[in-house]
Amino acid sequence: MPIKQWNSLTQMFFDQASTLGDKPLLFSKHAGEWRSISWTHVAEKVTQLGAALRAMGVAAGDRVVVVSENRPEWMIADFAVMSIGAVSVPTYTTNTVRDHLHIIENSGAKAAIVSTKNLARTFLRAAHQCDELQHCIVMQPYTVEQQLNVTIYNWDTVINAQEADVAGFQAQCADVTRDDIACLIYTSGTGGAPKGVMLHHGSLLHNCDGASDIIERLGLDGNAFLSFLPLSHAYEHTAGLCWPLTLGAEIWYAESIEKLAANMAEAKPTIMVVVPRLFEMLRTRITRTVHNEGGTKARMFDRAIALGVKQLQHNQPLTLVEKLQDWFLSLTVRRKVQKQFGGRLKALVSGGAPLSPDVGYFFAALGLPLLQGYGQTEAGPVVSANPPWATKMHTVGKIFKNIDAKVADDGEILLKGELVMKGYWRNEKATNETIVDGWLHTGDIGQID
Repeated sequence: MPIKQWNSLTQMFFDQASTLGDKPLLFSKHAGEWRSISWTHVAEKVTQLGAALRAMGVAAGDRVVVVSENRPEWMIADFAVMSIGAVSVPTYTTNTVRDHLHIIENSGAKAAIVSTKNLARTFLRAAHQCDELQHCIVMQPYTVEQQLNVTIYNWDTVINAQEADVAGFQAQCADVTRDDIACLIYTSGTGGAPKGVMLHHGSLLHNCDGASDIIERLGLDGNAFLSFLPLSHAYEHTAGLCWPLTLGAEIWYAESIEKLAANMAEAKPTIMVVVPRLFEMLRTRITRTVHNEGGTKARMFDRAIALGVKQLQHNQPLTLVEKLQDWFLSLTVRRKVQKQFGGRLKALVSGGAPLSPDVGYFFAALGLPLLQGYGQTEAGPVVSANPPWATKMHTVGKIFKNIDAKVADDGEILLKGELVMKGYWRNEKATNETIVDGWLHTGDIGQID
């Protein structure tokens, strides 16, 4: 089903689950082994958790804070909240008590879902200071050491107490629309207290539709994503969670940034959502390792880079001898590097900060397509990305379809379309300063190539 026909992220997910059934969706590692959860099983858990939240009195429009590292339960919590018309409020696992307190009070959250005991300890110190937050579901068994203002529930207990009537629950969720707020993503912007960006279902679906259009030529079927950037960030939430779901792709949750290299080799992802800093580090590490070995390997590696850069960056044709060298190096050097990334990569989509063109051409020369994109939380967050067939590393690519974009007289990028946020939560002044006559004033300077 085309993404534009879905009325909400909720409808999208349940439609995909009914179609894909027993196919694996979420992967995570336990005791050294990867375990998968099927679409059907995830839909049942979303249904049970959604029903449990309703039983607690969480209603459409209520806010629910999610505090967790990337894991299958994160996705289940997020979609359970959105499925009942409530608003998901993702927060960082690195938040302090003060950070949590601001978000709980500003959002007026009624409930929270927290993963580990350590995260619960920090979060509940903030929650105890608030009157509006009533319920907290903890994924790990948690013993309350003092009397709190919040009622604590065990994840397994509340889920198992509910029936997994997916069809009945889906029918009850049918009134969630593209115009309804899906999540509040808190962003600090240029300074001051973090502001809650109100992103609606249509904004995120618009992003997913545009992203799919950009990579359509690479194939929309049989994809696997490796998720490692924080899901509390709009970039990973949309591009690393919602987008894979619209594609019917698998999502593998990396163990940690330290184990990312090993996880790539095991998960064999086809698409990864990345940040430039990671690839600056990887380039340094790969180059140092090869040059430390020296000899023929180092010379072959440098030659592979040189021939790739000649074609991709300088757009110069190869001589017959160079073509033969390039073919040989693709079978040896490039294949070896690609294997370290799992061997199936179609695209590495870079965002969140500017990508140095040199870094982009380095990986492209090794046969790893690194596509730079641009966006901001207030736009869902993705606005543009380089298409694989026409990559310009010094740009942020082509504007997604169904977006009006222009550059103001002072050079500021202005955007209009369904992707634009509803505004800042409980901050009308900042909203009116940022969205003027329907145009999102990004605060970024740019030019159209």
